[in-house]
Amino acid sequence: MSQATNQSWGGRFSEPTDAFVARFTASVNFDQRLARQDIQGSIAHATMLARVGVLTEEERDAIINGLTDIQGEIERGEFQWSVPLEDVHMNIEARLTDKIGITGKKLHTGRSRNDQVATDIRLFMRDEIDVIEAELTRLRDGMIELAEREADTIMPGFTHLQTAQPVTFGHHLLAWQEMLARDHERLLDCRKRVNVMPLGSAALAGTTYPIDRHVTAELLGFDRPAENSLDAVSDRDFAIEFTSFASILLMHLSRMSEELVLWTSAQFNFIDLPDRFCTGSSIMPQKKNPDVPELVRGKTGRVYGHLMALLTLMKSQPLAYNKDNQEDKEPLFDAVDTVRDCLKAFADMVPAIEPKKESMYEAARRGFSTATDLADYLVRKGVAFRDAHEIVGLSVAYGLKTKKDLSEMTLEELQQFSDIIEQDVFEVLTLEGSVAARNHIGGTAPDQVRAAANRAREALAALKGAS
Repeated sequence: MSQATNQSWGGRFSEPTDAFVARFTASVNFDQRLARQDIQGSIAHATMLARVGVLTEEERDAIINGLTDIQGEIERGEFQWSVPLEDVHMNIEARLTDKIGITGKKLHTGRSRNDQVATDIRLFMRDEIDVIEAELTRLRDGMIELAEREADTIMPGFTHLQTAQPVTFGHHLLAWQEMLARDHERLLDCRKRVNVMPLGSAALAGTTYPIDRHVTAELLGFDRPAENSLDAVSDRDFAIEFTSFASILLMHLSRMSEELVLWTSAQFNFIDLPDRFCTGSSIMPQKKNPDVPELVRGKTGRVYGHLMALLTLMKSQPLAYNKDNQEDKEPLFDAVDTVRDCLKAFADMVPAIEPKKESMYEAARRGFSTATDLADYLVRKGVAFRDAHEIVGLSVAYGLKTKKDLSEMTLEELQQFSDIIEQDVFEVLTLEGSVAARNHIGGTAPDQVRAAANRAREALAALKGAS
């Protein structure tokens, strides 16, 4: 073999790869991130090969010791990465051969780069999912605690971004929490399908060596080996599934961000975010910009793009492995990093939200938010709902003309629209009365919010216990 050709396949070639093509096809600049997982998989593979008699114990020990030394070199920043060697796997294998001689070349027995890279990515994703799950748990914990603390804090609930009915801030936060609970389940469900081992599938057909894939799977903590070698080396469903989870999660965080940005504005003035999550203006000294939620909102499109990139990557690939698959890593890595950072930012920020209760209360009072309560009151008095709807509409029109909320009108003023209205109407026209009346599971009554927070806490604890 020419020294000028790639040692992994140079025997077939009479001339080296063009320098540009070598750079164009190389993945080492980004897949070196998989070095730890690559070494982890190689150690397990070597252990298995010795167990079935393909390697001697001495060869196994030499390989494992060499790989452990290389791991140290990488961690210390001493490892010299080579573009001509294409990828993380060949870089590590070449260095292993340099260190321990021909025994290093025996490591590749019974496997291919195809099943090796598929295994590395799954190991990487499993590790990252566990980190992301911990951050998601931390965010949910903080959100539930804040919701419980603000169970009595009244704010306007909106439809069409118009004041609709009074709710509690705690109830609103628990709506966010429900979004995250679904995301959490999706993430753990995704992890089940990530945790299947391709190693031993070799290039696409398996290997003639007497390998034991169950041993390797056990050593690496996989639930099972993949059932079909063709599918195992080419499947990237798990990456698409993760970016789908990531897209839905970021959509939820973006919705929350949108509300946080609105609420911090002078026009809403509902909350205050601590200074550490904001920045100022270079020209306007009074400004305090909610940069963290704004940036999370912006990063959502980035993750959507990665999902579309991976779907498009896979849509025309015949079985089995194709070079196209190399393009899975950069979008997947960036999606992982983006999700992890966004969750960390939110988990730090959400518990520190400071509600401006008076402002929230006044906003709820201003928008005729108890109009539905007046309609329900009339229905309970025997008025048909459509007639009640019209009576309340006339009452609101009067309120707009006189600049009075329903709760500020006198009994006489209200009775001009219906003589069925009596003094007890004022029990339902207060904001406190309105929220307290929604006293059923899923409702905004403070007692229900506290009960819901407790259920959410128990569900989260159960999920932690099951994962």
